[in-house]
Amino acid sequence: MSNKVTDITEELVSPIVDELDLELVDIEFKKEGKNWFLRVFIDSENGVDIEDCGTVSERLSEKLDELDPITQAYFLEVSSPGAERPLKKEKDLYKAVGKNVHVTTYEPIEGEKAFEGKLIDFDGSDLKIEVKIKTRKKEITIPYTKVASARLAIIF
Repeated sequence: MSNKVTDITEELVSPIVDELDLELVDIEFKKEGKNWFLRVFIDSENGVDIEDCGTVSERLSEKLDELDPITQAYFLEVSSPGAERPLKKEKDLYKAVGKNVHVTTYEPIEGEKAFEGKLIDFDGSDLKIEVKIKTRKKEITIPYTKVASARLAIIF
């Protein structure tokens, strides 16, 4: 059910964000407590503001009301993915080269399943991350096929 809703929502919202020169980052449809939430995350090179989110929300809401693909009651939220935005697609990883990232893997690599550091390179098949271990830096290569999740990271 959740995948069907996100697929339909993607079809409806993609032309809207394209027209506004925005990027569709992610869509979630999940139950929290007693309520269902349809969350649409948008971004752009210059960031997004409350007006961008409001415009997308209004236009998408009209389309969802016309088509009525979701049977249960839900809350629609349109927002920015924030500073620690998810890196879901290959193009997101290419754009993140040189930035700090947090990556988790399906299986351990060098005994670890979570890595945080600077993404040095992504060639479509491997991520190279420079991690800090105490006072020294080490380069870790992670096969893209082993990445469970990735996001930008704020490292202090």
